[in-house]
Amino acid sequence: MKIGLLTAGGDCPGLNAVIRGVVLKGDRIYDHEFVGIKDGFRGLVEDIVSPLPRQRVRGLSKVGGTILGTSRVSPITNGGTERVKEVMARHEIDALVTIGGEGTLTVARMFADDGIPVVGVPKTIDNDLSATDRTFGFDTAVSIATESIDRLRTTGEAHGRCMVVEVMGRNVGWIALHAGIASGAHAILIPEVPVSREQVCEWAQQAQDRGRAPVVVVAEGFTFAGDDTQVGSDRTDEFGRKLLGGIGEQITRLVEERTGIETRNTTLGHLQRGGVPSSYDRVLATRFGTAAVDAVSAKKWGTMVALQGIDIVNVNLRDATSALKTVPRDQWDEAAILFG
Repeated sequence: MKIGLLTAGGDCPGLNAVIRGVVLKGDRIYDHEFVGIKDGFRGLVEDIVSPLPRQRVRGLSKVGGTILGTSRVSPITNGGTERVKEVMARHEIDALVTIGGEGTLTVARMFADDGIPVVGVPKTIDNDLSATDRTFGFDTAVSIATESIDRLRTTGEAHGRCMVVEVMGRNVGWIALHAGIASGAHAILIPEVPVSREQVCEWAQQAQDRGRAPVVVVAEGFTFAGDDTQVGSDRTDEFGRKLLGGIGEQITRLVEERTGIETRNTTLGHLQRGGVPSSYDRVLATRFGTAAVDAVSAKKWGTMVALQGIDIVNVNLRDATSALKTVPRDQWDEAAILFG
């Protein structure tokens, strides 16, 4: 078969490792031919397709970013599935492997519903896809956030300051929870659990009263108890969602005004997406890639590769995109015992 590969949505450490896994196994075991589709679904809309031989993927497992490029262009509103079928036919592409998060896989599900042969690979640093225990990119993002918090703690302790660290997490707080626990944060604030302003300040004050420099980790989508609106700008992304950011600065002003503790805010932002993938993400991404080409060869259209326990399995794309995997309250409660 001739198989088209694309990476869409936000970039993520491990994308290149997936591409490498797909191409190497597909070439060696199945004798498939591969083409790369440039800049996500934009390449299918604008017909930007080029050969992807195995020589081009050598040594990619440790390389960050994606050699194919990415974008958030939706093919559904730019010609629809008919345009996609037209481009696939022109290049004699028999099947697609789409590597992306919830939005990308939702589009892949629409492709499958309309008869386009497609297999999905789950990618998101947020770890919010319900059909897989883990997505690649998450481990790297948590590692970067943890190291950053560790560094900020030392300067906070030197000056006796409270350090507020804002991490990614629009709807789920997996990065904040894991990085906060790993770094010993005195408060972890996530979208799933609204907390009052008074409680946040109490945790910070308790930490300082014990002679510590308070550390507060907050996901960008967190809202205070009683608030309904997430903090962000008036700008929106390609899907019409508000661009989030700024809750860390709000908490910084709140803690300083109510407790008198000198407080500083750091927003990690896209640092969490960049750089080389961790060893865990390189292995998981490679396993996803090799499993994806197995699924294509077996014509398991409309499925996504997923991690369940230690095994890679195939799940229906509809199951993969039906609900977000949020942080269970009991997991946050376990961490909250250590706050303050």
